[in-house]
Amino acid sequence: MTLEAKDDLWIDRFFDYLTVEKGLSGNTLDSYGRDVRRFLQFLEKSKTHGLERVTKLDFLSFLVALRREGLSERSVARFQATLRNLYRFLVSEKLLNENPLEAVEFPKLSKKLPHVLSEEDVERLLDQPDPSTLLGLRDGAMLEFLYATGLRISEMMSLRLDQVNLEVGCVKALGKGGRERIVPFGEAAQASLRAYLSTARDQILKGRISPYLFVSPRGGKMTRQAFWKTLKKYGLIAGIRGKLTPHTLRHCFASHLLDRGADLRSVQTLLGHVDISTTQIYTHVSRERLKRLHQKHHPRA
Repeated sequence: MTLEAKDDLWIDRFFDYLTVEKGLSGNTLDSYGRDVRRFLQFLEKSKTHGLERVTKLDFLSFLVALRREGLSERSVARFQATLRNLYRFLVSEKLLNENPLEAVEFPKLSKKLPHVLSEEDVERLLDQPDPSTLLGLRDGAMLEFLYATGLRISEMMSLRLDQVNLEVGCVKALGKGGRERIVPFGEAAQASLRAYLSTARDQILKGRISPYLFVSPRGGKMTRQAFWKTLKKYGLIAGIRGKLTPHTLRHCFASHLLDRGADLRSVQTLLGHVDISTTQIYTHVSRERLKRLHQKHHPRA
């Protein structure tokens, strides 16, 4: 495979991840695309062909070139963020062994608050799959399970049957960097999983054998893309407006736990965050919701 073809493949996988797992908007994806193309053009001009051959010096030279063109610090910071996310993804997917940008210091940018549905919206979403059909049983189990555990969609789609203990109500998740964590789930998810496993899963497989928990009619595991389309369908039926991605349910899981009194350290453990500062964003979400409720219902607001 040529270096150009490999770069194209890696970038396609990166944008698939941004679309399905991170749920970025079309405008944001376009911005990422322009940034990556500009970086590749710079590499071509500097005779550094291939993302895998990039060094820290190449990256710093690119930033210098951007500043010489008169770009603002904020615009340069956006390029930094795009390429940092690209290389972190390539390492996490084991496409690269080392991240050449790891030793580069990045400016701290303000974090955008994640979009979180109300508990009522989540309930309405979970009510949409039709339990009288095989795929409805599977879809209902997936939605309940994702909201009950807060797993990343890639973690859930990779789950094998032996990672789930239905009797105890817990799952052994394999997160970023191969880190394992145990995540409990409640009675609603247990009931949905039992119904799916006892009735629908074998019939969906039609005699095929699969180690994966959630399967497709083709006999393989469910893909992130297929789940994303399924989620969007139920969101439309439920009348949920705005952005809805698999990661939205992870945001809801964390935010709703904090709303109901869970401590931040416990939520960090359940989410599999290495750094608690990543989890702290949800405390801001909870405060913003309280402000809106106060403004809406207080007579003197």
